[in-house]
Amino acid sequence: MEKDRSLEMAKLAITALEDKKAENIRVIDISQVSVIADYFIIAGGNNRSQIQALCDHVEQTLGRAGMPVKQIEGYDTANWVLLDFGDVIVHIFDRENRLLYDLERIWRDGKPVTLE
Repeated sequence: MEKDRSLEMAKLAITALEDKKAENIRVIDISQVSVIADYFIIAGGNNRSQIQALCDHVEQTLGRAGMPVKQIEGYDTANWVLLDFGDVIVHIFDRENRLLYDLERIWRDGKPVTLE
């Protein structure tokens, strides 16, 4: 998929996360440091119900835009859920696990993206 489409999908995912009040949304362009995806989106939720609602909304929003989810991991426990859309990977964490895994630090070689 070309990078423009990936960016459009990332923007859609962010809008979906904002709709459901995700916290501290970060986008990292990892296209220059990894072949696994173009963008990582990292967001936080307050509890299992909100995290699952965030996942459902992102999956529905991107699915309607023609980008079905390829894989979902962690949905049942909902302390770290990974939604793999191919060139866009969405991570939704509870507070504790976000601090523990600190993906922003691990992927600091990627470029932070501001989508204003």
